[in-house]
Amino acid sequence: WTTAVSGGAAQYRPAGSYGAVAARGYGAGVLASQGQLTLHAASAQWSSASCVSVMPLTPLSGPYTYPGPTLQQFAPQPYPGCASVLPSWRPEATHVTGSSSSERDRDRGSRRCHDRSREGRRSREGRSPRRSSRERHGHSSRSRSGHGSRPRHRERPRSPGPQRRRRSRGSGERGSVSPDERPLPPARPRERPSQERRREGGARRTPKGPSRDASPPQPEGDASDEGSCPVAQEEEEEDFLSESARWIRCSPADLYYQRDEKVPGLVTGTAKLHALQERFRLELVERAAVARSKQEPYQPPPRRSKLCNPKSHPIANPGSSDSSSNESESDEDNAMEELEVKKKHPYRLHPELWFNDPGEMNDGPLCRCSARAQRSGIRHGIYPGEGPLAPCDPNTNNVGRLHHYRIAVTPRTNFMMKCPTTIRHDGHEFVFEGFSMLSHWALPKLPTCRVIRFNIEYAVLYLEEKFPENFTVCGLELLSRYLFTEVLEMLDLDWRAHGDPEGCPRFHFMPRFARKLEDNGKELLSLNVVLQYLLTSSVPLVAAPELPRLCKMSQSKWQGFADQVKGMIVVNPGMKPCALRVDQLDRELCGTQGGVFPEIVHFGIRPPQLSYAGNPMYQKAWRDYVKFRHLLANKPKVLYTDRHKLLQKEAKLQEMRLKSNLKRDVTVVVSSENFFRTGIMCDIVQHALLLPVLVCHLRFHKSLDFLESIIGTEFKDRYLLQLALTHPSYRENFGTNPDHARNSLTNCGIRQPEYGDRRIHYLNTRKRGINTLINIMSRFGRQEETASSISHNERLEFLGDAVVEFLSSIHLFFMFPDLEEGGLATYRAAIVQNQHLAVLAKKLELEKYMLYAHGSDLCHDLELRHAMANCFEALMGALFLDSGIRVADQVFSTTLFSEPDLLGVWVNYPLHPLQEQVPEGDRKWIDSVPLLKKLHEFEELTGIEFTHIRLLAKAFTHRSIGFNNLTLGSNQRLEFLGDTVLQLVASEYLYKYFPEHHEGHLSLLRSSLVNNRTQAVVCDDLGMVEFTIYPYPKGELKTKDRADILEAFLGALFVDKGLEYCNAFCQVCFFPRLQDFILNQDWNDPKSKLQQCCLTLRSMDGGEPDIPVYKVIECKGPTNTRVYTVAVYFRRKRLATGSGHSIQQAEMAAASKALEASKELFPQLSHQRRVLERSLKQRVPGSRESHQRGPSSSRRPRADSPAGHSRSRDSSRSTRRESPRDPTRSGRSSHSRKSIDSRRSRSEKAEDRSRPRGQDH
Repeated sequence: WTTAVSGGAAQYRPAGSYGAVAARGYGAGVLASQGQLTLHAASAQWSSASCVSVMPLTPLSGPYTYPGPTLQQFAPQPYPGCASVLPSWRPEATHVTGSSSSERDRDRGSRRCHDRSREGRRSREGRSPRRSSRERHGHSSRSRSGHGSRPRHRERPRSPGPQRRRRSRGSGERGSVSPDERPLPPARPRERPSQERRREGGARRTPKGPSRDASPPQPEGDASDEGSCPVAQEEEEEDFLSESARWIRCSPADLYYQRDEKVPGLVTGTAKLHALQERFRLELVERAAVARSKQEPYQPPPRRSKLCNPKSHPIANPGSSDSSSNESESDEDNAMEELEVKKKHPYRLHPELWFNDPGEMNDGPLCRCSARAQRSGIRHGIYPGEGPLAPCDPNTNNVGRLHHYRIAVTPRTNFMMKCPTTIRHDGHEFVFEGFSMLSHWALPKLPTCRVIRFNIEYAVLYLEEKFPENFTVCGLELLSRYLFTEVLEMLDLDWRAHGDPEGCPRFHFMPRFARKLEDNGKELLSLNVVLQYLLTSSVPLVAAPELPRLCKMSQSKWQGFADQVKGMIVVNPGMKPCALRVDQLDRELCGTQGGVFPEIVHFGIRPPQLSYAGNPMYQKAWRDYVKFRHLLANKPKVLYTDRHKLLQKEAKLQEMRLKSNLKRDVTVVVSSENFFRTGIMCDIVQHALLLPVLVCHLRFHKSLDFLESIIGTEFKDRYLLQLALTHPSYRENFGTNPDHARNSLTNCGIRQPEYGDRRIHYLNTRKRGINTLINIMSRFGRQEETASSISHNERLEFLGDAVVEFLSSIHLFFMFPDLEEGGLATYRAAIVQNQHLAVLAKKLELEKYMLYAHGSDLCHDLELRHAMANCFEALMGALFLDSGIRVADQVFSTTLFSEPDLLGVWVNYPLHPLQEQVPEGDRKWIDSVPLLKKLHEFEELTGIEFTHIRLLAKAFTHRSIGFNNLTLGSNQRLEFLGDTVLQLVASEYLYKYFPEHHEGHLSLLRSSLVNNRTQAVVCDDLGMVEFTIYPYPKGELKTKDRADILEAFLGALFVDKGLEYCNAFCQVCFFPRLQDFILNQDWNDPKSKLQQCCLTLRSMDGGEPDIPVYKVIECKGPTNTRVYTVAVYFRRKRLATGSGHSIQQAEMAAASKALEASKELFPQLSHQRRVLERSLKQRVPGSRESHQRGPSSSRRPRADSPAGHSRSRDSSRSTRRESPRDPTRSGRSSHSRKSIDSRRSRSEKAEDRSRPRGQDH
């Protein structure tokens, strides 16, 4: 290195042969990084002593930073010219630890985790979240009234008469109540009279945000979706640890628990505790069973069993659509029959209250899988690796066997109640604060368990805490049976291993009732007090002897009596459902009819199947309305009749929503006779229904330990492994039977939940529609590697496909040195086809670990095999991101060949023949061979020095050159290798820097990045054509030929230098062009764009849409230089004509001219232009939108590049203007940038009335 001082600042410049490319076109100086390069005067066309500022080099495999521009300093990858064919591992050594690359990857993962957890802390502090990772779900800090918002009060009008009140109970709006987030609740406020409360009815709706009634038909607030963010929990735990007590003790209970003198912390139950537990079991746990034994047995009518039959699948039976439509109608009829059967149950508490049966949903059986399929799969509760677990000692706390953790939920919206469950003991109040979890194994740092409930994403954390003393496992199990089975009726909940009914549950849970002590201490209530409280609370809700006194009670005293039980869970043993939340207690009929019990008023929600959200007629009307609105928005001129028709459709939807039999909110009135109090408030129910999700999350990750032992490596970022196993259809529905949890949450959960934005359910999963396509494809890449919020494996499958193809290609390339490109491609196709990848996935037993929907989609072998192949590709992508290409190659090789001899042949492939001849390098022949001496000039221009320069000569040798001793053949094989190298490097870059793009969007970007036109432009910019070797003088090369030269060069660069050099080369020569491809929409070819615009103009009558028609109108010239002329027509009108040397080229030219000449015909083009302008404006530093958008501004610029991406953009713009020879070059893009900038000012002033507002369909 040499140092040059300019303006007081030291500038480092490379010494030796490292030069720069010509200062012409885009590639001038592109191989420099973070500084200025002196350009050597090589010829007249090269600039002398000029400096070009370029985009800094950032490799893709980790958070590396490079202090200078030379490419020679890059550390070689496991394939440095394949001089050592993976020498550091053999078939028996499949686990690599302690390498520097693993430390770098760990740093990269920790940085990503830090960014993720920082967002959770910002949201809890009430600040606007940085929208960098798992955000964009619509839940903002304004939805939590505990953070800077005031509780909303409104005037309460006088109550109408009793009958009118009952009719209006279900008509109230559901909304948000201001949750108290103080550590201890305030005194219970005095409630207003029941006449005023009953007038409101139901739960209020939050006035902020879109109305639920205007949303597409989907369940609100009861859809659950569990996902995990790739974060260790450090930052999220910090807030809870800061709130944790410095010291904790249990309340004294010496009469019930006895400490062991030999084992510290061990506590044994006394005889008095045994008597208390026996009384609890008889009076509470077995009370419902006794009541059911006295009832007449009920035998439901026989049902028509329907299993998932692969033979009826449309793929297996490709007939007409009548069979599928008849099948869907039959399913709907069966569902309605099941609902009617449940409505007629003789022991049903109320027609609008839904109950739980084992293995049943509201509309039929939970599992329709075959008997063979029911024997495996996490969806059936079978977690691989779980074996029998010996029961704990029931009479002790098992201090040496269990590990204690405190469960915390963030944010606390809907989990901090105004009136929590409170137990008075020894003159103090102990308030419920959550649950403690006792695990049979120590829990490591795992990805955070996240669940969506009430349209808000919650994080469920487990924090290690001092082991409590005063409890026994027997008491915990009795309490769990009472809460989850007898009260909540979670009948399908089983935390034991499959096939181990007598074993111990994987986890035990204990409710935490606490009070604060001085010096930041906390006292937890002993379990015996909790059991005694539940026994004492179990009294009739309204005792029969008390009826006369209650009827004569004054209104104020009655109000105080009703307030004692408001929000409490009451039970009626033997009924279905047995538990109910008391919202109001009315005594109107007590005064008029003597001996009549007061009425319990409960405000609930109908199941989606019985409300407008699940009504087929409403769904059809909603789809028609959305489609009509979308077509109207794209119509050039909207007529009055069209607007009137749209209003009619909207009024029809509103009318259907207001029908009494389709409304979501219902009011239930039942007599309080035979009801018992429980002493349990809604806060315990809210927390309890989160525990199954956490248990499933922990059991799943425990089973992944066995998968890691199968593949032979441990993931540093376990979230990547979880993501690779998550199918797009997967939704974690409450961790158990989803209808059971929904019914219990409706019957016993919080009455007035605060809802978030409903878009959280589809914001990161919606892919369909032209508007969605344009919105996503108009987004630029991030300046730093960013984790995606898309929680399934399609993006990893996109990357893993490139990884598998790359690994197969390099092994075949070196194993068969004499096989031509066609043979290599044939062998590779046999390895990477889905049918074979499914076999490899079967070897790893991935089907046992896959997370996918418990439905009929993957019950068919063909669909399941395809999903397994995709899962294997996603696993390869996850291994590549987590541990690098070396570990991915190990796993792929050992899975592909289990026999040691075959594995040895596959792994220990030879070097390239040119490397075998001269292992130490052949640069000594440069001076004696004129051709190599000329290629040395190319090395000086690019700054890349080959160890084996004959590889560079081979890359530039055309196939028309015969075999020779210098290159040993042409560049066709290197072209095969370079193509897969470019695919891998581009796929990795797009995956890391475009987190909002789905698999299809990433494929479109990759196609525009690595197509022949782009490669030909890079070839011209680097002047490769001048060094290409032909047997005779060659004229201007075709685009395909120039692209082949570049691919062969990349192949030679990989063989000689390794993957890191290829990363750096693409980082400089390819990736900066993506911005112009996005601005010019080069990912969307003219024919596709024209057809998309035409489809938006489909007729309003719903018939077949009009599409453009292409006709060849002229063909002239000889066969080798023939020119075709094609005209494009739309609705029998010619739009434009185009010419080309092929019909396809002529059609593309005609479509491009039609888009330019008929802009006023397609409003979609104006919309796309506005989207691009908005995306570009958000990218401008310092603009207001750039701070508001979040995703673009969520990451700070790299520390090694103070100017961030704008510097590289400006530098690339200055070099692009000099080379306008090709459409993919930036000469056209600079013109489009000016046109966009000029249109931006006009669009800001104009009213945005013609923007398509319709939703995608």
